[in-house]
Amino acid sequence: MKILKGLIAAATVALASPAVADLSDILSAGTIKVGVPENFPPFGSLGLEGEYEGYDIDVAKLIAKDLGVELELVPVTSKQRIPFLETDKVDLVISSMGANPERAKSIWFSAAYAPFYSGAFASSEVMVKEFADLAAYKIGLTSGTLEDLEVTKRAPEGTDIIRFGDNAATLAAFTSGQVDVLVTGNTVAAKLGADQPDLDLQSKLIIKESPAFIGVKKGDFDLLQWVNVFILHKKLGGDLNEISETWLGQPLPPMPTF
Repeated sequence: MKILKGLIAAATVALASPAVADLSDILSAGTIKVGVPENFPPFGSLGLEGEYEGYDIDVAKLIAKDLGVELELVPVTSKQRIPFLETDKVDLVISSMGANPERAKSIWFSAAYAPFYSGAFASSEVMVKEFADLAAYKIGLTSGTLEDLEVTKRAPEGTDIIRFGDNAATLAAFTSGQVDVLVTGNTVAAKLGADQPDLDLQSKLIIKESPAFIGVKKGDFDLLQWVNVFILHKKLGGDLNEISETWLGQPLPPMPTF
C-alpha cells in the first residue's frame, strides 16, 4: 500500500504545474522539480517505504537544501529525460545520464557528478592496478559485452579470461571463487556488495568511463552555473564522496568537467 501511494504521489507530481525554468524563478517559486530514475538502483528506485532512494535522489535533496527550496521528485524513464526538460515538466534531470554530442544538441550538461563505468573488481588481496596485472589472475566477465571487448583488446596475451553467458553466471563464478577478478559495471558491483555485505569486493581498475551529468534546459544559464558550483563544492567538501560510498560502496573517483 505504501508503494502504491508513492507511485500515485509521483504521478501527481509529474502532472502538476510546469517547472519554473531558470535560477531566479526557482528561488522565487520556492520549489525545484527534478527528474530522477524510477527503476535503476542504486541511482534511483522505490524503497520499501514507498519513497524514492538512491545516489541521484540524495544529490537532488542536497541541491534543494542548498537552494533553500522544496524538492519535488519527478520519476522519468530514459526516453523521458530530455523531453521533460524541453517541455518544462522538470527544472533539472538527475538520472545517471551520460553526455554525448547528440544529446548536447537538445540540452545543456553540468560537470560530472557521479561515476558510471566498467571496471575490474576483486578482493583486497588481489593486486591489480593496470591491465598488465590481469595476467596473474583468472578474469570473469560476461561474453559479448563492452567489458569483454575492452579486456580482450587490452589485457596481456595469454590472460586467463573466462567468459559466461550472462551476468548472473558471471557474478556466481566470482562469489564462488571460480574467478579472481570480476569485470562488470560499477552499479552491478555495487548491488553485489550491497546484497552480500560480507563480500570483500573492491574497485581495482577502471576499464571504460561513462560518468553521469546533470541535464539543464538550454537557456537556463544561471541555473547551469549554479549547478556546476554546487558540484565543485560537494566534491571539495566530501558530500559526493559520502554519497558514492553509501550507494556504490567506493570512494568518488576523479571525474571530468567542462
